[in-house]
Amino acid sequence: MAKPKYKRVVLKLSGEAFLGKLSHGIDLTAVSGIAREIISARKLGTGIAIVIGGGNLWRGREILTNKEPILDRVTADYMGMLATIINALALQDALEKLGQPTRVQSAVEMEKIAEPFIRRRAVRHLEKGRVVIFAGGTGNPYFTTDTAAALRAIEINAQVFLKATKVEGVYPADPFKNPNVKKYDRLTYMQALRKRLEIIDTAALSLCMDNHLPIIVFNLFKKGNILKAVKDEKVGTLITGG
Repeated sequence: MAKPKYKRVVLKLSGEAFLGKLSHGIDLTAVSGIAREIISARKLGTGIAIVIGGGNLWRGREILTNKEPILDRVTADYMGMLATIINALALQDALEKLGQPTRVQSAVEMEKIAEPFIRRRAVRHLEKGRVVIFAGGTGNPYFTTDTAAALRAIEINAQVFLKATKVEGVYPADPFKNPNVKKYDRLTYMQALRKRLEIIDTAALSLCMDNHLPIIVFNLFKKGNILKAVKDEKVGTLITGG
């Protein structure tokens, strides 16, 4: 089996990836399929840490974009953190049912269901071959799970930030609305910032740029893409310093 290019990665999954055929909630069949893809990459020997969004359970931003928000932003963000913890537990269960030891570490302490985030402990889990799922975002409101993924990747010395999406990579416009747009194969951090591409939030992009952490944006729903990204085969869009 080919060796991976990256020995340690952070994989960012959107909560929507857990929807499967549902309009809301968690499709456990879809989660199991994602777990199988993660395990196929883990078998190469790559240390894999994961950050999951919570959009399948809670979309606080949609409520807050109303002209007169009926919910406080901080409250909405904390509710979103709880949604990511629910998703993390679902993925942990799916991975362990397939024989992959997994640990959930939460930025919001919940000692009965998850470990608190402790950097050294997370690194040790990865060294022992466990998948680590970072839940609860950064533990602070006003920060997205993209930013949490970038932050955790830097903290654990990951070599790349894998951003799994529902499209093939980064485009100049929405490919669902304009099917004629062409995907970027490569971008620099500054190009992504200047073009205001919405594939990843500005805070996360800036963190990656300041710490020279490459980003690969790719389609989660194509079988084998996580494995390809770990092996550095041509997939998605690569964002680097140049």
